[in-house]
Amino acid sequence: MTIKTVKDELTSMPYHGRGIILGRSADGKKAVVAYFIMGRSVNSRNRVFVPDGDGLKTKAFDESKMVDPHLIIYSPVRVLGSKTIVTNGDQTDTIYEMMDRQMTFEQALRTRTFEDDAPNYTPRISGIVRRDADGMNFALSIIKSAEGDPSSVERFTYAYSAPKAGVAKFIHTYKKNGDPLPSFEGEPKTIILDDQDIDAFTDTVWNALDADNKISLFTRYIDIATGETETRIVNKNN
Repeated sequence: MTIKTVKDELTSMPYHGRGIILGRSADGKKAVVAYFIMGRSVNSRNRVFVPDGDGLKTKAFDESKMVDPHLIIYSPVRVLGSKTIVTNGDQTDTIYEMMDRQMTFEQALRTRTFEDDAPNYTPRISGIVRRDADGMNFALSIIKSAEGDPSSVERFTYAYSAPKAGVAKFIHTYKKNGDPLPSFEGEPKTIILDDQDIDAFTDTVWNALDADNKISLFTRYIDIATGETETRIVNKNN
């Protein structure tokens, strides 16, 4: 298995779509979260990330240019107790609401399917970070069509217990640029987290994303022992 740095992985292709990075800092003390969006259309690029309590939401940068909020406006990040949920769509709310009723991450996602944006059928990617008495664990999920066939749904969940320090897992929506866009394939990628504070990590991710296609980035460091957080938001549109 090839393990790349954050920079090498993100610069390896110009269009990942939307991506989630979850892992544990090099010093082992922090849970690391990153979520970014990229876009090709005018409607997709007309967005910014804005704080929403302890979570995050998307909004139109220029409301007069918003053509269709469907699949564009949602809450990518919500916090439920010691759990941080991050996704690329309104399944964030599904996970939050069902887990609040004592259901599991996997049970919540069984109620959802890929996005209805034919012919791409964009996968729904989701992640969750949990703090507990033993430290932290996290999981990633992808729901996608079977080789672009909208009649067949594939669901995969990857769980990581006692994750190694200095290592993260990365999942994104598209395998590569194309028309239609082919869905991500295989397990989440393993990437190395350098010994960086949140500002350096944020700069590394943002600067590695393709300048033409990147839109917004959210990063968060969560202290595993105390639950205290540091958050950064970067928007191309200011």
